[in-house]
Amino acid sequence: MTHTLSSAPKTFDWPLAFEAENFVRERIAQFLTRNSYAQKLSERMRDETGTDFFEWVDHLVVSLADEKSLRELGFIPDKVETPNGELVLQHPRATLPRFILDKNIQQSPAVVALKPEFIAEFISAHSLSPKIEGDPLSQYRRAVVSDENGARLDLIERNAYRGFVPGVLDGKAAKNVLRAKELWRTRQRACATSEAGVKAANAVLEQSFQLVGRDLSCQFFFEDERRYWESRNRAARIQKLRQDRLGLGWGNHDHHTFRCSREYFVDVIEFLLKLGFEKRERYYAGAEAGWGAQVSEQPIVGIVVFADVDLMPDETDVDFSSMRLKPAPKLGTVGLWTGLHGESFLQAGMHHLESRFYFDELRDQLKAEGVNTMKPFSDFEFLRQAFTEGERWAVCPERVAALLSKGLITQDQHDKFVREGALGSHLENLQRRGGFKGFNQKAVSVIISATDPRKNLQQAA
Repeated sequence: MTHTLSSAPKTFDWPLAFEAENFVRERIAQFLTRNSYAQKLSERMRDETGTDFFEWVDHLVVSLADEKSLRELGFIPDKVETPNGELVLQHPRATLPRFILDKNIQQSPAVVALKPEFIAEFISAHSLSPKIEGDPLSQYRRAVVSDENGARLDLIERNAYRGFVPGVLDGKAAKNVLRAKELWRTRQRACATSEAGVKAANAVLEQSFQLVGRDLSCQFFFEDERRYWESRNRAARIQKLRQDRLGLGWGNHDHHTFRCSREYFVDVIEFLLKLGFEKRERYYAGAEAGWGAQVSEQPIVGIVVFADVDLMPDETDVDFSSMRLKPAPKLGTVGLWTGLHGESFLQAGMHHLESRFYFDELRDQLKAEGVNTMKPFSDFEFLRQAFTEGERWAVCPERVAALLSKGLITQDQHDKFVREGALGSHLENLQRRGGFKGFNQKAVSVIISATDPRKNLQQAA
């Protein structure tokens, strides 16, 4: 089944949908009063991982009586597979769970389905023994965790699939899935040149397409991107362990951020388009900020990418997502980061993963684990954002020397980068409310400026 962003406004001026979110939260709250296992789990999610039960909900199954209210709140039909042709409603302009309408239900909601990253990990972490519908590695898997007072808690796992029909996978298809996963896991990131790295990534992409197609290739690519980023960020490893203790994985991811050089930005965007991404917002932050970004979304897999790049003051009208940029006479924050560490797409890995949390709870819990959080750069009712303190990476002396030889950094900066390293990556603490899907351009400018490696050196000097 295809699914596109065509129902979203071309300006991507995302609205606030507090009424719709409140409706969903009220339904979940009603469910929790009837299912004690789910209630206890929601408390553990908050207390042990800093996450909101709401953010792990994939869908709710409700009675036909809810259809009128849902449509009035902006939900529309989502044409996906269901076991018996049930109507599915989604909100195309908000980050909210979907609803399945079931004519046989008397008390709503009858089912709440959670979406851990991998269903078997949740089952193992909680010492459960439910029957799992759907073959391992197939499009859709489901297991019943708890059924109390007509309120059933399900687990579901999706593999590049938006429908609701458990999958069947034969031996050859399963072997292809494992081969594709292995291709991405062993992708060569540190090539002799960035050009060679881009070519190598596209070669893996073509092989993966032949094995499993576009959407699964996208899913496996990002599974490994998270794994690689996590290997280079202590805050990520600590939080991932906390979430893994409940068998959750990174199922609460919001978006993945790639820092790109001007030379290879278009290559990254073209790679994402091959993976099925559709372009959303494009930001130009103004002459004083010196950056731009293309936001893209893969609607089948549910991945959002925020790709940023240095921009010059005279490039306000340039579609930098499709037109290659010329070398710049100076480096902004993003260009310096890639100059020191390489491309996010290659050896550097993601600059940060942003996942959804209870903002205050996560900040306090990570502090108790020895991980400090920077000052929030967005602090609104509908959007709160903050980075953990940056992971400092050692830098390649040859990279720093090249920047010095081109006059892009000073001798003093060169010496400090070689001696102290430079800011590498972060985990981002995000809390969305009102179903808000967008970003705050002014706030992003603040944090990009705050994470400039040169400013960090001045603070450390």
